[in-house]
Amino acid sequence: MNKSYPEIISFIQSVYKTNDFIPLHAPSFNGNEKGYVLETIDSTFVSSVGKFVDKFEEIIKEYTGAKFAVATVNGTAALHMSLILAGVRKDDLVITQALSFIATCNAISYLHAEPVFVDIDKDTLGMSPESLEEFLKENTYKENGFCFHNISKRRISACVPMHTFGHPVKIEQIVKICLQYNIILVEDAAESIGSFINGVHTGNFGKLAAFSFNGNKTVTCGGGGVIITNDEKLGKLGKHLTTQAKVPHKWDFVHDHIGYNYRLPNLNAAMACAQLEQIELFIADKREIASLYKDFFEGSQYKFVEEPIGARSNYWLNAILAENINSRDEVLEKLNSAKVMSRPSWALMHKLEMFKNCHRDNLNNSSWVEERLINIPSSYRPSK
Repeated sequence: MNKSYPEIISFIQSVYKTNDFIPLHAPSFNGNEKGYVLETIDSTFVSSVGKFVDKFEEIIKEYTGAKFAVATVNGTAALHMSLILAGVRKDDLVITQALSFIATCNAISYLHAEPVFVDIDKDTLGMSPESLEEFLKENTYKENGFCFHNISKRRISACVPMHTFGHPVKIEQIVKICLQYNIILVEDAAESIGSFINGVHTGNFGKLAAFSFNGNKTVTCGGGGVIITNDEKLGKLGKHLTTQAKVPHKWDFVHDHIGYNYRLPNLNAAMACAQLEQIELFIADKREIASLYKDFFEGSQYKFVEEPIGARSNYWLNAILAENINSRDEVLEKLNSAKVMSRPSWALMHKLEMFKNCHRDNLNNSSWVEERLINIPSSYRPSK
């Protein structure tokens, strides 16, 4: 049964119990956020040293099951540092997906490396293992333990799939392919805190992973990010490099690497700790909202994007797929005009001027999704 625009608008308003403006994803501060932030101010430790930074890393390790966590100032910094730790160098190629937020490609570019785009799967909206494997079979060769691109002769040093909107990608298959081709796997898990695959939290499948705690994420501290890894050497090096690579000493300033001012401030970490205390409450409600959307759009002209089989998604941003680009744009116009915030997917990365000459496959699924995808309101409801 087709859904009219008034029906869709009315339904979303009923989900959020308001006829006022409904944002796409607003933060909720109903726990210990203010108390922890005030405690931090009273302590005077408001920068990159303080008990909440350490506590934040401990909570992340416990929650994700990772052995090491490195708190960073934002998710982009976490991904940039993850690529550094993965050994990505100038002129390397890094395989990723074209349907992604630009931070993924920006982090690659900071290292003067270049992204390569392979297609996504329609069901996960994340990197397709089949497309990855096909690209590597047809376009690469192995030499001296590394993978190289046939035409450019450049090393393919890393692969960065993204868990789009919190839905886990088919990461277990991607792991096997990367191992076969000696490519380091770095998970862009920016959107997927609280998402699991067969009981394992996202980020534990690659050598490293980066998460974001930006203002619009499931858990936020205004900015904030974190690297997780199960590699002790990389975990310790990551913490060292993100704190300006300063060698511990009572008074001397000795630095043994080019370091980065990427450490998460204690103020932000305080807020993050309070948010993480509520994460399962947030996700339970977001999953309930997703279930309501799924039932509402069932059998209509719009397909609701569901979590993959075997996964528990945090449903960071809910999404529907329209019949075509014209339908998509009409939905966007009607909903936004009715103060129901909605947006299309990001522009595919290879369409941006900076990345238009990057190597890529046909990206058929990516283009299909880009023309149809609509994100709809997904905020946690503190009081239903």
